[in-house]
Amino acid sequence: MAGLQLGYLLGGIGLFLLGMSLMTDGLKLAVGPALGKWLKRWTATRLRGLFFGIGATALVQSSTAITVAAIGFVNAGLLPLSQSLWVFFGSNVGTTFTGWLVAVLGFKIKLDAAALPLIGLGMLCKLTGPETRRGALGGSVAGFGILFLGIGFLQQAFVADSRSLDLSQLSGYGFWSVLAFTLAGIVLTVVMQASAAVLAVVLTLAEAGVLPLNEAAAAVIGANIGTTATAVLAAISATPNAQRAALAHVMFNVLTGIIALLLLPALLELIANIQQAINLDHSPAVSLALFHTIFNLLGVILMWPLTDRLGKFLAQRFTTQEEEQGRPRYIDRNVAAVPSLAVDALYREVIRLGGMCLQQTQAIYHPTHVASPPIKLDAVPMLSQSIVDFVNTVNQHVMPQDTSRHLAALLRIHRYYEVCYELVREATPLRPHVAKLAATPNALYHDHLLPWLEQVGAVLQQLDPTQADFLERPIAGIEAIEEGYQTLKAYLLEQGASGGLSVEKMDELIRYCSDLRRLLKQAHKAAHTLNSVHPHQDNELELA
Repeated sequence: MAGLQLGYLLGGIGLFLLGMSLMTDGLKLAVGPALGKWLKRWTATRLRGLFFGIGATALVQSSTAITVAAIGFVNAGLLPLSQSLWVFFGSNVGTTFTGWLVAVLGFKIKLDAAALPLIGLGMLCKLTGPETRRGALGGSVAGFGILFLGIGFLQQAFVADSRSLDLSQLSGYGFWSVLAFTLAGIVLTVVMQASAAVLAVVLTLAEAGVLPLNEAAAAVIGANIGTTATAVLAAISATPNAQRAALAHVMFNVLTGIIALLLLPALLELIANIQQAINLDHSPAVSLALFHTIFNLLGVILMWPLTDRLGKFLAQRFTTQEEEQGRPRYIDRNVAAVPSLAVDALYREVIRLGGMCLQQTQAIYHPTHVASPPIKLDAVPMLSQSIVDFVNTVNQHVMPQDTSRHLAALLRIHRYYEVCYELVREATPLRPHVAKLAATPNALYHDHLLPWLEQVGAVLQQLDPTQADFLERPIAGIEAIEEGYQTLKAYLLEQGASGGLSVEKMDELIRYCSDLRRLLKQAHKAAHTLNSVHPHQDNELELA
């Protein structure tokens, strides 16, 4: 008899997982193309992000799908991490829909009568419309029916003979029993990689009278905490933002679980009062579904005032070299409140930005230069965006007209260096083609291209604003760069026309040289403007 009940238990869990998988896959296929648009549109504020996470997870029945989509937008720079947190928190609340599904429908209807027609109807739609939205929805409906069938087998495993799973040895020890069932919920969720299946088992045990309500509630808390294992595994060797998102998920679920355990008696009493006040079914399954929802909502309420601090805390974790280099050193919100100080700080930060761009150019201008660049390329746009945000903050304060002019000049310099960065990005993929040419003995490179590149290197060093004597010495050689470029371009066009060089190679060399020439022009404009904007000892700037 015990072997038969074990078979019902394993079969019920298997069918439940299969049903959840089919339902999730079908819904993701049906709504997947629109998911990205919804995510971008409905996460502008923390409240909208929260409701999106709740609704999308309840609809798709996969918090993983919503989390992965949100992380993708964060990595693409389309969604700030602070806003994505509310999608993650809402997704946790959305997972409670499964408990209501099991409690309200799973124990209230004749499952065989509901499951089999759903499976038949769903498969009919799937077979008659493969690779269509109708087919995807059909697979979801079939999965819904299989999920019901799995609940039916779970009921048979526990309701028919509650002695088939003797939990009396864990029960009856007060706090230690609650802790034991919490750990059991965590372990089962980690092993099965599906909190929904563990929730279904716990609700079935409670409904069959095998588990007391407080111990079943502890197992639900454990299952909620156990879901973080998937996020942790997914974040291993992932991007920093993915790791931060996983950490936020872990912190939310663990904090919520600890609070729920500490307030367990009070929460269960509150749930009983709510059920009585609104005349809700007093069955253990409904009580547990309500408990699951309430303690996740309690977690959201607790996190509401802490999100900004959490965002700053996460930003300091899992940092990459690019992020370390891209962080501002001189500008912050406190400095922005005093415009005269803000201009001096911005001057220093813009010089640092220019140095990063010019050092990156030094690393790629010469085709045989093999040293690793000192500055990571992705650090430049990070610092550039921080400068823009800082200026927007400064502009919110009243400032003298002179200070406003200084800000305008520094913004112009900032834009010159942004163009330098864009040209470095364009020239970098062309560098290997020039390096191949340099590796072979030929007059084109050694007699024509190399002398011009050496001139470029000499001017680049003069244009670096981080040099100690940058403001004291004139910049020489910029006119020779332009003349040399025109001569070199004419020679390359002649070689391409005569067949001495393929048209493709000719075009690559001209584009490479053109990018470097344009970059030097932008850096020279920035240097000229920097020379007219200089700091004084009283931390103010004068525009000459």
